[in-house]
Amino acid sequence: MMSNTVSSWILSSARNSIFVLQGKGRLYSKWIPHQSKMKCKCMFAKAPLSPVVMSCSIDSVFTLKAFRHTSTEEQHFTFQLTPSQINDVLKAGELSHKISEFDGRNSNSVLRFESNQLASNAPSEDRRSAATCLQTKGMMFGIFDGHGGYACAQAVSERLFYYIAVSLMSQQALEEMELATECMKPVLPILQWYKHPNDLMFREVASLYFDHLRVYWQDLLNLDLETGFSVEEALINAFKRLDSDITLEVQAPLENEVMRNIALQVAFSGATACVSHIDGVHLHVANAGDCRAILGVQEEDGTWSALSLTQDHNVFNEAEIRRLKEEHPKVEEKTIIVNDRLLGILIPSRSFGDVQLKWSKELQQSVLENGSNVEALNIYQYVPPNYYTPPYLTAEPEVTYHKLRRKDRFLVMASDGLWDMLNNEDVVKLVAEHLAESTIQKPELKKPVNLGYMQSLLLQRKSRSMGSLDQNIATHLIRHAVGNNEYGEIDQEKLAAMLTLPEDLARMYRDDITVTVVYFNSDAIENYYQGKK
Repeated sequence: MMSNTVSSWILSSARNSIFVLQGKGRLYSKWIPHQSKMKCKCMFAKAPLSPVVMSCSIDSVFTLKAFRHTSTEEQHFTFQLTPSQINDVLKAGELSHKISEFDGRNSNSVLRFESNQLASNAPSEDRRSAATCLQTKGMMFGIFDGHGGYACAQAVSERLFYYIAVSLMSQQALEEMELATECMKPVLPILQWYKHPNDLMFREVASLYFDHLRVYWQDLLNLDLETGFSVEEALINAFKRLDSDITLEVQAPLENEVMRNIALQVAFSGATACVSHIDGVHLHVANAGDCRAILGVQEEDGTWSALSLTQDHNVFNEAEIRRLKEEHPKVEEKTIIVNDRLLGILIPSRSFGDVQLKWSKELQQSVLENGSNVEALNIYQYVPPNYYTPPYLTAEPEVTYHKLRRKDRFLVMASDGLWDMLNNEDVVKLVAEHLAESTIQKPELKKPVNLGYMQSLLLQRKSRSMGSLDQNIATHLIRHAVGNNEYGEIDQEKLAAMLTLPEDLARMYRDDITVTVVYFNSDAIENYYQGKK
């Protein structure tokens, strides 16, 4: 059990460090204690979206609820997780899949992926997706970090891959799909999804989502593109079109109240997104917001390094600040960024949804006054000062292309909840150690021996002696993110404390964390280059 001294420190630091805005019975966090390195993303409500009916029970998803306290009173605040319970909490969201060696055409460059999530909000506002494209080539992986509720992240995680896949399809494939739909015949599946049993879906709006996807592929047919989009063009168009559909759906008259409520909650919450498309040695990463993707690179001498594939789109990115200032009148230069936030509200500078920072005041008022109970929907009505020339946000992604090499061993994608706790190099080191531990055969000593090779052997020996509790590498990263001490080692007391914080304190010390690690098939990548010779 955690000592009284530590629990008292957590409570007192939390009470003394956070400034809150009281509004209609809800708290809107504006600042987070320095100790946690956290950044609250916005002042909009983060309460569960109760009017929305999901397709499965969330009771089994949030195992943490069974161990959490709901009171911040010190006499009720204890840390009582056993090691077994800690593992149950950390492993509840594990997902892994081994990919077939051949995709029907070529050797697959992806060996397997492992993923996990740990909630801070209740329910979590993060989402993830993984799928194989069936009508085109490649696999896709996505991380979606919601704010102001989970609705936007949920919708984007369900829909974006379809928009990308359709953007990559040939004119002939689109014509066949349109003809089948017109004749009310089954449409060939577009994606093969890899899902956790407890992944949620907005089933109530599935027909609406399909109708708008169909309108999109009809528009693509009308463009009559002979060569189609490049992958980069497809990613950009898919991001922008989906965000446009989200904003249009909430303006359209919907007689079904459930559908209208979901459309409102999706549009008035927000989500950042990071998506990777992998086709053989061709890796494209599209990012809008502050999720992140990095490569773990192992040189021939055994040394490891991190290669960043994304830039965080937030107010700490000077290029983003310049872009924002260029898009708005000069008189707004001093008001676009306030207190290190976009208009004093939001840290990410690109996102889906968030129509509060995209629409005019008049349009917001018109939509919200159209017979909607915004308080019941947990929609926070707030127009920031100096709101003159919207939109201030975009969902247009920045796309990075990387041609995979044999030394590119794995890809790590995660929401900012991980990166707030661990830097790129820390993450690569942890995955490398975990990878070394999984190597069963004793390595042969190469001659001549260099420093990098010796470092690799030491990593393997160290990781074997540690005997990691986690087979899933995403769980291993989350365990270290939440439980590391200043020396980079797991502090069991801290880990228990961080997992049992009451809901009204948990968000102050850690964000929702979602991680997906993709391992590459080095032999398949090498075969590609051998075949080019």
